[in-house]
Amino acid sequence: MAEQIPEDYAANFEQFRDIFSSLLIEKLSAPSHRPTARAKRRSKKSSTSSNNSGPTGDDNGNNDDDHTLQADDLADFTTYLATSTFISFPVDLQSLSHRSPSETLELYSAPLSPDTTSDILTPLDPAIFDSLSTYLPPSSNSDADSFFASLLETYVFQVTSPPPPPSSTRGKITACEICGRDWINLTYHHLIPRMVHDKAVKRGWHRKEDLQNVAWLCGACHRFVHKFKGHEELAREYFTVERLLEEEEVREFAKWVGRLRWKGR
Repeated sequence: MAEQIPEDYAANFEQFRDIFSSLLIEKLSAPSHRPTARAKRRSKKSSTSSNNSGPTGDDNGNNDDDHTLQADDLADFTTYLATSTFISFPVDLQSLSHRSPSETLELYSAPLSPDTTSDILTPLDPAIFDSLSTYLPPSSNSDADSFFASLLETYVFQVTSPPPPPSSTRGKITACEICGRDWINLTYHHLIPRMVHDKAVKRGWHRKEDLQNVAWLCGACHRFVHKFKGHEELAREYFTVERLLEEEEVREFAKWVGRLRWKGR
């Protein structure tokens, strides 16, 4: 299905799929949550592939496959839904960037108005919402509608944000510094969260010149880090990638998400 994405919008689609994947991973609370067999069958059925082979679950919904197969299934499911959603967007949303005409930027400025959100989501195939609802864990506090609303807000913010100024902080870093994936969009994470910069200096946790230290992370790992600990604890205890990776919870997440790869990779 990826071949249906116009080449001119491929970069935006890659960002959109990364955001979709990051939000879904967050809802699944990886690695502790294991998608049920019912959800996995739904995702296979919804895809354009006619190949029905693959691992199946037992009567209790448990699966004997390992995390690698789960990650493969999740990657297929994400690609299918992200592609189906993206190609339904208006052309100006598919091609949106910080260089778009001012009237377009105004239309899609955050927060999106309810009318704009409705205009974007109404044309979507209802099967997309059904498939996502089936895959989301029962304990999720968010339904498919709110998932897509968050998805749109994040996508619009990312593609309309001007690129960061050239900086030596990235250097030769081409892979996420936590999970190691080198083929996915990276974002910079302030190792000392900006919300506590003043407090960090005032209380002597860090020097002022250290406040701009960053790590380059994929969207999934970036969101995980901010769910892992609060701003103050990140600033005081986890202000380097090495300190983050000392924690087993972080290493387990990195191991799990590092197996999530799109087809053809």
